[in-house]
Amino acid sequence: MKLLIVEDEPVLLEEVEHYLGQQGFLCESAPTYLLAEDKVSLYAYDVVVLDITLPDGNGLQLLRQLKNLHPETGVVIISAKNSLDDKLSGFGLGADDYLTKPFHMEELNARINALIRRRDFKGSAVLTFEELEVDTEAHEVSVAGEKLQLTKKEYELLLYFIINKNRLLSQRSIAEHLWGDDYDMADNYNFVYMHIKNLRRKLVSTAGTDYITTVYGMGYKWTAAS
Repeated sequence: MKLLIVEDEPVLLEEVEHYLGQQGFLCESAPTYLLAEDKVSLYAYDVVVLDITLPDGNGLQLLRQLKNLHPETGVVIISAKNSLDDKLSGFGLGADDYLTKPFHMEELNARINALIRRRDFKGSAVLTFEELEVDTEAHEVSVAGEKLQLTKKEYELLLYFIINKNRLLSQRSIAEHLWGDDYDMADNYNFVYMHIKNLRRKLVSTAGTDYITTVYGMGYKWTAAS
């Protein structure tokens, strides 16, 4: 899961990014309104953690732009102000949750996970697809009760495919989701191909089924066995 953290306080920004990174999230940061605006215009995120009080712009305006570009992105507002007007404005613009500073990192993590469960997993921490079962809290995958050994990137790739089942995913979107801004440094998408190849091999060896369809020249699609 890819997160953008918009926060102008350097110490808090570093603390949030470090903590959520330890929880398995791919985190990117934006300490200013302008940088955050650039990022949301270029990339898609699963969740944005948004401070609405920024020195060079209004976080609520950024929220409005974000929801126009990516209405499916989850948003957790963090603010030093416990203002009812700010809360109502944020929720009215599409925010999913509101957390007042100071807060515990564990609570922020719990709220982000609850948001993702509501949005992508229909409220459950366990995602199922045919004989596959994905425990999104333990980050474990099993096939008909047998644990499937995956690397961190293979797990994230599998989860991304299942969430977007029956949708065509380009190599660029996969690379951006798994590596964030770093994917821009790659000369090609061979690393995407290799991870998909390894995931396919493990799925076929355990489930006996390859759910990944290659759409040549366009990308990949995750579909049920025919």
